[in-house]
Amino acid sequence: MTAAATVSGVSADDPAWAAAVPRIGRSFRFQWEPAQNCHVLLYPEGMVRLNQSAGEILKRCDGRQTWSAIVTDLETAYSATGLAGDVAAFAGMARQQRWIDWD
Repeated sequence: MTAAATVSGVSADDPAWAAAVPRIGRSFRFQWEPAQNCHVLLYPEGMVRLNQSAGEILKRCDGRQTWSAIVTDLETAYSATGLAGDVAAFAGMARQQRWIDWD
């Protein structure tokens, strides 16, 4: 996926997205679940089991960091470049699912 990819109206090339500060959705609680050996999102009706990438992104959606800072942190942590498009694609999907929100 390229940095210009758009999912659910989210584009990595959009300065407004890069400056937005994401947080976990109000109906969800994000945590590490030892029994599942992964991060999960808990909600009143159940649980969403997250893969490693989703867990690493959501772990950084603390309501204090911008998407730009999250992408930079992920690229540093994993010695990678060009992750903005993939993070934006995940952000669009996660926002549709109400896992995260941002202003």
